[in-house]
Amino acid sequence: MNKKELFEQIKIKKSFLCVGLDTDIQKIPTHLLHEVDPVFSFNKAIIDATSPFTVAYKPNTAFYEENGAKGWISLEKTIRYIKENYPEIFVIADAKRGDIGNTSAKYASAFFEKLGADAITVAPYMGFDSVSPFLNHKDKWVILLALTSNSGSADFQYISSNNKSLFEIVLAKSATWATDDQMMFVVGATHPEEFKQIRAIVPDHFLLVPGIGAQGGDLQAVAENGLNSLCGLLVNSSRGIIYKSDKEDFAIQASFEAEKIQSEMSYILSEKGLI
Repeated sequence: MNKKELFEQIKIKKSFLCVGLDTDIQKIPTHLLHEVDPVFSFNKAIIDATSPFTVAYKPNTAFYEENGAKGWISLEKTIRYIKENYPEIFVIADAKRGDIGNTSAKYASAFFEKLGADAITVAPYMGFDSVSPFLNHKDKWVILLALTSNSGSADFQYISSNNKSLFEIVLAKSATWATDDQMMFVVGATHPEEFKQIRAIVPDHFLLVPGIGAQGGDLQAVAENGLNSLCGLLVNSSRGIIYKSDKEDFAIQASFEAEKIQSEMSYILSEKGLI
């Protein structure tokens, strides 16, 4: 899926919502625990309920890897289910990988070729040769960590050199490594004041924006400073949607919450003349 195709889905669904599948077996409704694969059963119900309102799903791989081989199987089944039933929806493996080139090549093969994800989150600290293997896969995306939503982002990402913060240097340098049809950037919703300067550096790239909902990010502020002519935003909500209820109505409540966010996004897109 290229950038224009992603924007077409945004226009069709009037949404730039990404639902994070951070599925913790300790938090899913207890009535699912008798299932053969409780995590997949939970994910399947969430996907079916929220698919009309979202253009992307983002399974955070840590929540699956924690469960060993069973967790990896749940992840495989989840991505396969999306691809077979909702092929128009973009799938992001939130794996935050980053290593020397030959190791990155194996990560890329695992997530793109074996799992079938459309994109993977990658840490840029080790530089171009650690990122380039992910860029060698046709129609796949690298989503590079730039300015993250956690409080510890201030420890390194704002370190200044020649009047530029490290995150600005990362954006400017890495934007030369690939086109805006191959690379996105993670920018946390908890930094709305930074979006204007980020857009000055990468005006045409999509930004994956975590931090809406449970982390307190403001959708209106993000949209005001982050939208571009092709929307250019995938705004993620995880816990605020998938754990809206821990009862048997969990999927219905997730659907209501996703629709609520989609409705707000629809208004924003209309107001900006994008739909």
